[in-house]
Amino acid sequence: MPIMRAMRPDETKIDLRDLTFDELKEFVREHLEEKPYRAKQIYEWLYRHGANSFEEMTSLKKELRLHLQAVASVDPLEITEILKSEDGTEKLQFRLQDGAAVEAVLIPNEGRMTLCLSTQVGCAMGCAFCFTGTLKLSRNLTQAEIVDQYRQALRHVGGDRAWISNVVLMGMGEPLQNLDNVVRACDILMDDNAYGLSARRVTVSTSGLVPQIRELQERSPISLAVSLNATTDEVRSRIMPVNRRYPMEELIRALEEFPNPRRARILIEYVLLAGVNDGLDDARRLAVIAGRIQCKVNLIPFNPHERSDFRPPTPEHVLAFQNILLNAGINTFCRQSRGQDIHGACGMLGKGAADGGEETRGTEPSP
Repeated sequence: MPIMRAMRPDETKIDLRDLTFDELKEFVREHLEEKPYRAKQIYEWLYRHGANSFEEMTSLKKELRLHLQAVASVDPLEITEILKSEDGTEKLQFRLQDGAAVEAVLIPNEGRMTLCLSTQVGCAMGCAFCFTGTLKLSRNLTQAEIVDQYRQALRHVGGDRAWISNVVLMGMGEPLQNLDNVVRACDILMDDNAYGLSARRVTVSTSGLVPQIRELQERSPISLAVSLNATTDEVRSRIMPVNRRYPMEELIRALEEFPNPRRARILIEYVLLAGVNDGLDDARRLAVIAGRIQCKVNLIPFNPHERSDFRPPTPEHVLAFQNILLNAGINTFCRQSRGQDIHGACGMLGKGAADGGEETRGTEPSP
């Protein structure tokens, strides 16, 4: 079986975190000439014990550790900054091997902790309300870089897997533009030999890339969230350029076809922008759209930032909007903004990466 892996920009050795368990077994057999049980030992050191170097893998004989150092790497991401919000949310900034930076967010909430992961350096989608979209896209993260955000966050909170119970790929970037690495990273998060997370506890969020949504349903059981943010093509195309390529009706049909028996309901995310998409007629149209899909709706009042002139609606208006959906029988929740004071809330990620990483030289937003 050939070893499939993502290529890192500075790669000279195989990063073992870019391998699945089966691929690691093949690597151990072909490159190390060791028995398969060694792969299980290495895998457990990486994920169960969070080893950041081969020296930490003390159950391996010294000769094997030296051999691993010669042909492989497990270079960890460096946490360069930790910002803690008044509400307990923490934003972790990671420095990548090429000098770029990404951010992840730890969100504690009544007996569980959610980790929001990034999948790209910057973002090409150009959503008008999102700070990350102003950074443009530099590159995709590798499988190893996605998983290592979880590994290092786990070390940060003390190493107990139970403390990070949920993962959402809603950070910097459009996950489905990096589908291969995202699916492979999620496979490791759900692998019982690694972290053993339930597919219902791993959610990937997309702006609406229809072909990739259809491909995802064939490749992974992870849960799906979709940033809808409008109820007409005119408004959605204005605030989300992706709608010009995949209009709303095409997106909704793909969501209608998305299989649910083994998954949680699709989460429809709707950022409320005062005077743009928050009218009561919008709420009625959203109720009709949601009624076509096995879903629940998450309303997100806009989180203001310095690169946007949008405003959030008043709490009273949000409640009126929500009540229309509830009265139509749609499970609707209003997301409490977390981490606004550290630029860690929805649509705000990237400030630390822009200030702390190398200058981003990326692509223009996708049409």
